[in-house]
Amino acid sequence: MTLHAFATITPKPAHFDDARAAICNIVQRTRDETGCLAFNLLENRDQGTLHLSENWADRPALDAHYAKDYTKEVFAQYEDWLAEPVAITFMQAVEVA
Repeated sequence: MTLHAFATITPKPAHFDDARAAICNIVQRTRDETGCLAFNLLENRDQGTLHLSENWADRPALDAHYAKDYTKEVFAQYEDWLAEPVAITFMQAVEVA
């Protein structure tokens, strides 16, 4: 069953553009990964947040994404840039008859 993930990223105000650029840098590579069905970056500048809407074939595909060097690099940069930890919600679609 498809795995949906929604991540809320809250950078420190001084690092909003840095965090945005870092994610933009990996969007296409992530979309090209096996098992990635959708990977979209959204922003709310009024609230100073970035959001990722992701769809994966399954949890192993997402885990493989987390293991990529470019993903690890973004997470390492987050250590200095974020005002709070990334909040990730995992969901599954509701099948409606």
